[in-house]
Amino acid sequence: QVQLVESGGGLVQPGGSLRLSCAASGGLFSTYVMGWYRQAPGKQRDLVAAITSGGSTSYADSVKGRFTTSRDNAKKTVYLQMNSLKPEDTAVYYCRATRHGYDYWGKGTLVTVSS
Repeated sequence: QVQLVESGGGLVQPGGSLRLSCAASGGLFSTYVMGWYRQAPGKQRDLVAAITSGGSTSYADSVKGRFTTSRDNAKKTVYLQMNSLKPEDTAVYYCRATRHGYDYWGKGTLVTVSS
């Protein structure tokens, strides 16, 4: 069993930056693929970024060049650095841990980009 807790959300002006963290407890964190998803009001939950156990990353086209994900296996934490934020980045951001046969989600953290 893996528990995931996101933090770092808040209100930021357009063009600003935030860093989200997702702390894991339990399980073999280093073996999981970690993903960041977001869900805006009235919209589906979409993948934003992912990082494999080996450190390979992938990003949605809408955030490429602005967002960076990384992981610290010793701290059992994954990060999402978000730069040049836009109003359309406003959403609840969720952390997800997956590996064969296992799938865990955090409860999310709200990011609001507004002037």
